[in-house]
Amino acid sequence: MIGMGAMIGAGIFVLTGLAAEIAGPAAIVVFALNGAVTAFTGLSYAELAASIPKSGGGYAFVREIFDDFASFIMGWMLWFAYMIAGALYALGFAPNFLELLHVYGLVAPPGEVGAIAIPLLDLSVPLAFLLAFVAVLALVALNAVSTAASGSAETIFTIIKVSILVVFILFGLSSPMFSGAEFQPLFPSDAGAAAILPAMGLTFIAFEGYDLITTVTEEVKNPRENIPKAIFLSLIATVIVYLAVVTVAVGTLGADGLADAGEAGIAAAATSFMPTGLPIIQNGGALIVFGAVFSTLTALNAVVIASSRVAFSMGREGQLLPSFGRLHHRYGTPFVAILASAVVMLGSVALPTQSAGNMSSLFFLLSFVIVNVAVIRLRRERPAMNRPYKMPFYPAPPLIGIALNLLLTVVLVEYLFRTDPLAIVLSVSWIALGGVAYLGLKRVGTESEPETATDSTMSSDDEVEI
Repeated sequence: MIGMGAMIGAGIFVLTGLAAEIAGPAAIVVFALNGAVTAFTGLSYAELAASIPKSGGGYAFVREIFDDFASFIMGWMLWFAYMIAGALYALGFAPNFLELLHVYGLVAPPGEVGAIAIPLLDLSVPLAFLLAFVAVLALVALNAVSTAASGSAETIFTIIKVSILVVFILFGLSSPMFSGAEFQPLFPSDAGAAAILPAMGLTFIAFEGYDLITTVTEEVKNPRENIPKAIFLSLIATVIVYLAVVTVAVGTLGADGLADAGEAGIAAAATSFMPTGLPIIQNGGALIVFGAVFSTLTALNAVVIASSRVAFSMGREGQLLPSFGRLHHRYGTPFVAILASAVVMLGSVALPTQSAGNMSSLFFLLSFVIVNVAVIRLRRERPAMNRPYKMPFYPAPPLIGIALNLLLTVVLVEYLFRTDPLAIVLSVSWIALGGVAYLGLKRVGTESEPETATDSTMSSDDEVEI
């Protein structure tokens, strides 16, 4: 549920129309190829998680294999990428929630909603920003006091949004519009098959999320077996849902119609073929908005979990302040790590949305390259290590994963230099700040002996292996 909750976020709702604008009906191919690219790195995550059952995701793997500075920069990038993603999900939640209220006549359209005055602070805050802050604070509070409650919320919200997409798919496949669908010409006439690559770079972020599963390894029963299973199940289910949704959208509204609708493409498709006067949900567009609200909430909750576990792992390893790596004496949660992540996440809301999203995509692509390198290095340096799961056809999957992720990284960087140089500047600045923080922490002597894991679900054999 953490993996699917993160992957099936707002991306499928807002990126389908944009992918159709670039690649035409081949948007279906774009999502399929991104799923394949993601699967190669997913194999590496599965093997590493089974071999190194530590919380912290990619950071924990790199920390086990690389030197201090390399592992610190990996954790620093991942931590920030998750927190930026959280800010974007919160900002995505606000307009969708306002649109949902507008559907029922409770507020004006989102574009017409004004600011809210806060007399005590003598401030006037846009309602969308206020809602984003409230969403972050609510989920942070839930995660801070109870891991079980945050996990239950993730499960419920994910089931609701997947159910909504299944309803969309079933109505679409049975509609007369889909029976006469035309998927030709597959590629746009001006760009041809060359349109696939930039569209993949744009939509790749929609497949980021399965890696969040490995950030909670020590909170899962039998992690050596269950973490790889969860990675594969979430990837397979997400790819199936994505392909079905995009196929229905292109088959009913058409690539041109989706492109014209842009970020509202899925909602426009639902409105075109779903009946009106549905119980509670008035029409197809309202149903999709309802799904988008739950999608942004599940994705936000997932990255609150993930970012705090990366910070917790770094604190436990002595690469952040020691307080980050301690569990709360009463709640049993990484309380300080959660609060610190929340502060940066709330601050990231002020970043330009497009630049923040591009930074997040860049950091995730770089981290996937490093994880694929890590699995190769671990095989070479520790060939006799206990590996409950070993990927098939090694070393082909990690090598292919490295090549494909590097290709998408180069495409993205070239695109950013042309269209969003601020994202490049911010990315370099964050890494440079990480270098300064690393040297500062070393100087004040905070790099101490790692604390012993306190999670009671880890077996003694796992502790010896670690």
